[in-house]
Amino acid sequence: MSRPHPTGDGAQPTGDGAPPAPAAAGRGGGRARPGAGGAGPAGGGEPPKRDERAARRGRRRPRRWVLAVVALFLAAGALYIVRAVLRARTRISTDDAFIQADVVDVSPRVASHVARLLVVDNQHVQAGDLLLELDPRDVEARLNQARADLAAAIATHDAAEINVDLVATTSGAGVREAAAGVEQARQQTQAARQELEQRRAETLAAEAEVDRSRAAATRYASLRGTGAVSRQEADDALAAYRTAQARLEAARRAERAAAAQVQQQSAEVGASRARLTGALAAPDQVRYSRAQAAQARAEIAQKQAAVRQAELELSYTKLRAPTAGRITRKEVQRGDYVQVGQRLLSIVPDSVYVVANFKETQLKRIRPGLPVRIRVDAYPDTVFQGVVQGIQAGSGAAFSLLPPENATGNFVKVTQRVPVKILLTGPPDSTRVLGPGMSVEPAILLR
Repeated sequence: MSRPHPTGDGAQPTGDGAPPAPAAAGRGGGRARPGAGGAGPAGGGEPPKRDERAARRGRRRPRRWVLAVVALFLAAGALYIVRAVLRARTRISTDDAFIQADVVDVSPRVASHVARLLVVDNQHVQAGDLLLELDPRDVEARLNQARADLAAAIATHDAAEINVDLVATTSGAGVREAAAGVEQARQQTQAARQELEQRRAETLAAEAEVDRSRAAATRYASLRGTGAVSRQEADDALAAYRTAQARLEAARRAERAAAAQVQQQSAEVGASRARLTGALAAPDQVRYSRAQAAQARAEIAQKQAAVRQAELELSYTKLRAPTAGRITRKEVQRGDYVQVGQRLLSIVPDSVYVVANFKETQLKRIRPGLPVRIRVDAYPDTVFQGVVQGIQAGSGAAFSLLPPENATGNFVKVTQRVPVKILLTGPPDSTRVLGPGMSVEPAILLR
């Protein structure tokens, strides 16, 4: 066995004494380098051809895998495009959508101190649950005062009703009595006038008697001086004159008394007529009494209203939840003095909804009643169900604080967005809390 001899290019001789094969030109190379010791035409030509074919096959295999991967990606892309086209034809979606709710602010209707606070932030309450209590002592005092005023008004009304009955009962008897008094006074006046006429006649007779007796006394006194009559006769004539004077004086006093009586009876007639006039005004008095009773009834109604108002204010000291939901923005503590209308806390109701701002070019296929699938960013693994409730009559920009004024300046047409209200139809999930402002992605199903 001969020992191998190294060659100039590092090739090793074969075992049968044949010259060594030329070294490969490189990785995957099938040609021998020029000038290297190699086989002649008859010696080693076959091995280089097999290596070349093997190298070509090695180069083709990676190209096939690349083509297969590209074809797979193209098929996936085509499938995605087909699905996107089908989804665009069967649904409309947007990411400009948020959850909203009709948040209810709880405010007191009476001013007082907070006596009890029964809720905390984020607590779930039911409609009618007691949230807090205000100090009721001031309101209770006003209620007691209103009830006392009502009792006084009722007593006044009862007295007015009794007065109406009394006036109605005595008015008829008063008229009859006053009429009888007028007639009686008239008769008495007539009698007094007749008495006055009689006294005047007596006075005239007494005056005539005085004149006659004076003349007789004068004549007897002159005849006494001549002795034609006796002294006795002259004295009798003088006494008759004096008696006639006394009777005249008495007749005059009687006449004056009769005149005074006539005046008195005339005054009585006037008073009786006044009483009759007053008695005839009894219906007016009855109406006046009834008006007073009606006023008393009105005061009762007024006091009853004051009592009801005080009772309402007392009930307002207990603030209850107007709807079911969760407590948010609680800004009150026990002992605070709160004013009427001051917001103490807010309640986010359980029934929330979605406001999605779709482009105006998408509205032609949106109709109320279409089903909606909603994904909430906070719960990406859950799909909520909803239904389109309605489309706002106007874009969102038109109702903003500063609406656009396209009549001034340069105009650039911008696709507007119109709010669409979507109601959630599924039952509320207590484990997935939904609140205003949360981002959602609704998809309206057209088919």
